[in-house]
Amino acid sequence: MSMATRESSPQQSAWEMALSQLDNVAQLLRLDPNLHEVLRHPKRELTVHFPVKMDDGSIRVFTGHRIQHNTSLGPTKGGIRYSLDVDLDEVRALAMWMTWKCAVVGLPYGGAKGGVQVDPHALSQHELEGLTRRFATEVSLLIGPEGDIPAPDMGTNQQVMAWIMDTYSMHRGYTVTGVVTGKPAAVGGTLGRIEATGRGVTMATALACLKQGRSLQGSTVAVQGFGNVGSVAARLLARAGARVVAVSDVTGGCYNPNGLDLDVLEGYKLDQRPLTESTLGETVTNQELLELPVDILVPAATDRQITAANADRIQAKMVVEGANGPTTPEADQILYEKGILVLPDVLANAGGVIVSYFEWVQDLQAFFWSEDEVNGRLEQIMGRAFQEVWDAAERYRTNLRMGAYAVGVSRVAEATRIRGIYP
Repeated sequence: MSMATRESSPQQSAWEMALSQLDNVAQLLRLDPNLHEVLRHPKRELTVHFPVKMDDGSIRVFTGHRIQHNTSLGPTKGGIRYSLDVDLDEVRALAMWMTWKCAVVGLPYGGAKGGVQVDPHALSQHELEGLTRRFATEVSLLIGPEGDIPAPDMGTNQQVMAWIMDTYSMHRGYTVTGVVTGKPAAVGGTLGRIEATGRGVTMATALACLKQGRSLQGSTVAVQGFGNVGSVAARLLARAGARVVAVSDVTGGCYNPNGLDLDVLEGYKLDQRPLTESTLGETVTNQELLELPVDILVPAATDRQITAANADRIQAKMVVEGANGPTTPEADQILYEKGILVLPDVLANAGGVIVSYFEWVQDLQAFFWSEDEVNGRLEQIMGRAFQEVWDAAERYRTNLRMGAYAVGVSRVAEATRIRGIYP
């Protein structure tokens, strides 16, 4: 069976891309049209415009969003990003992808996402705190440990989550650690959370190599995006015996077929120096990195990086999606026909939400686990989910993305059907 049936335009937005993916899997599953219609729409959308006093005394008004896509399986879960690219369509898509991701790995969550249209690097620490606390206050209509639990995403971090937790707690009059995940361990965070997404990427890669009878040891790897996910994945893949030959940040990156010194590149990242200044190898653009002759490509930057325009030039034997939505549906079809295995985002980068779930459970119980326990449970869930997705792809004679969507969408659809339509 063909893995995709609907086509999209080159100008397709992230939301149109998410809908196209859902429509394709709905056809594959022969999903009830009424359930399909329900799943195509977010449950709630909140847009807020809020003032923040800047350090120079001026007032700036920022726009933010929080979207809950589906609550059939439980409270919603999803990150908050600070980026100039944040808009409603992007947040809608990310919320939908979170619904499928949580269902694929068997978490009792629906998907949500949030964001503020801002360049966080252009703000002082004081301004960033003011913006965060005001945004948290505005979206407190939706968030809470029993309803919607945010987490870090692009442009946000542990400190931002701590500010949100504190702001929410001040409004309640007592500490509510479970309102967000991705917090520092000192205020209810879990051990293992910072590395969780990159660790999950590494686990998925190792499982795929095992399935294909290929050794991860000695495999060459290119990583687009050297943020939290990409840098951790690169380091853990190297520790597992792979040879990381290319990495990049927003400015571009460097390529050395003999391998890169990741410790040196981590120093560039900490010093906020562009990787293009590195003398460790040949300078490459982000697009050139995608087309390098490597065994494993990890797009861990942003969405819509592998498209119909460049998919034919991808030389990697395996693509492991560290970012959300880096491959368009048309590119998926091209890679599938070329025999390139794509580990989809809803499986490959689910390590972050899995360990966020662990953090939430620990907060609710006020009982915390060791890092070995966290990583061991993560490995169990990733292993089970990987096998279920692999089996679904074989059953439907399709690729792993459609296999993953078949697992996730069918679980959400079944929960929605059993619960019924209120009233």
